[in-house]
Amino acid sequence: MGNYPAAYQATQGSALSVDKAFYSRLIERPETRTLVDKFVVPIRSGKAWEVPAGHVCRIVTIEGPQVADLNMWNRHDPRERMWASRTRQLQAAHVSVHDRLWSTLPFLRPMATITDDTLADYGIDGDGGRVHDLLGTRCDPYVNHLLTGEDFHFHCHSNLTRAVAPYGLTEFDVHDVLNVFQCTGLNDDDQYFMKACPAQKGDYFEYFAEIDLLCALSTCPGGDLSVPLWGPDARDPIDVCRPLGVEVYALAPELLEGWSQPERARYHGHHGMNPELVQWR
Repeated sequence: MGNYPAAYQATQGSALSVDKAFYSRLIERPETRTLVDKFVVPIRSGKAWEVPAGHVCRIVTIEGPQVADLNMWNRHDPRERMWASRTRQLQAAHVSVHDRLWSTLPFLRPMATITDDTLADYGIDGDGGRVHDLLGTRCDPYVNHLLTGEDFHFHCHSNLTRAVAPYGLTEFDVHDVLNVFQCTGLNDDDQYFMKACPAQKGDYFEYFAEIDLLCALSTCPGGDLSVPLWGPDARDPIDVCRPLGVEVYALAPELLEGWSQPERARYHGHHGMNPELVQWR
């Protein structure tokens, strides 16, 4: 990897500048938290749930390594949803503590901020792999049929589609994901690769809801990705599929002092459609 400067850089007081002291404070006193929701997402399935603004949500590997595909929307307006590619540009292709998950245009604001991550020190492995991936997207039955000629209805895209149906959303609302616990990178041919998940039982990934969120999670049918899903060595990896736990916590009010929900982007949205003459020179 080169060390060429990033295109988007944080400056003091800018929208990319994060109050790290505030977010670090949210994890220092776990006894001040109140558990308000807790459930298990079984293997090869999906689940949607709400996380109110000012709460934290934790995803836990309750039995061992397992990859998860995460989507999120504004609970009150699903047109505002997580924008994986812009988050990749503004934050990183693999995210961890103090990185933010940004929403789509015309909203463009932080939807969530990562507060805790037991894999934060994983770094870069010998193959260039890193965890919590925004490089790739969800597996889906369309690509599977393209590559194998077979139908399989429990890819992450389908799991998420079923998960959000009770909220009135459809397949068209499912979007590019954050691959939680997934280890990925680009090889020497600039091609995307996936490695076995390095998480162990009890590892977790936690984020703070900046706005009222609808979240959906799929337990990937590839399990911990230690078994190839396509190619000559592919087989059904059912034996490496595990459930995941989700926990939602309310925080003590004093911890939230000074915090407010981020405003949507202030651009007025004219897009040059006004009739005034533009002088470029």
